[in-house]
Amino acid sequence: MALFNRKNNNEAASATATLAVDPALAALTGTYTIDPAHSSIGFTVRHAMVTNVRGSFGEHEGTLVLDGSAPSRSSASIDVKIASVDTGIADRDGHLVSGDFFDAETFPLMTFRSTQAEQLGGDTYRVTGDLTIKDVTRPLSIDLEFNGSATDVYGNERVGFEGSTNILRSDWGLTWNAALETGGVMVSDKVKLNFDISAIKAAPQA
Repeated sequence: MALFNRKNNNEAASATATLAVDPALAALTGTYTIDPAHSSIGFTVRHAMVTNVRGSFGEHEGTLVLDGSAPSRSSASIDVKIASVDTGIADRDGHLVSGDFFDAETFPLMTFRSTQAEQLGGDTYRVTGDLTIKDVTRPLSIDLEFNGSATDVYGNERVGFEGSTNILRSDWGLTWNAALETGGVMVSDKVKLNFDISAIKAAPQA
């Protein structure tokens, strides 16, 4: 089911073709609030060159605006509370929120604001936008799989997405590291960001 605009490389055809609106897609049009209790935003990073550390941010909020009749107007906005980071080790979490890394006291939020969305094929999409960490804003693309829509037992209309992307943390000024005696560094520059999103459709305005 296409949620975002489909690329068409045939410019002549796209100029003359009239695309029918999928009724099931049009029915999804609306504003959705991300449900933090059933969503996760996390990361995976290589530690000491030999293993992975996984973590997540327990506090986040966001909005999806889906336009099924004109999918290119769909958008996403997410705010993540840095101090909610959880890697399972309190000392490590304390280091992450310190000035060596996120400096959560000065920069409490990580934010994403979409600027473009496109379909890559089937139910796979790419959302591009601006990711801000600390005082650095850079473009970021996230590949997402649309998992479908459903009405839950409480009558909420939900949509679901999951996906990931890789970044270099140094691009956002997260440069702390320590050299290993055997060569290499304690924390890799490459970080994988993971998203598993469930969002609830807001009631229409009266």
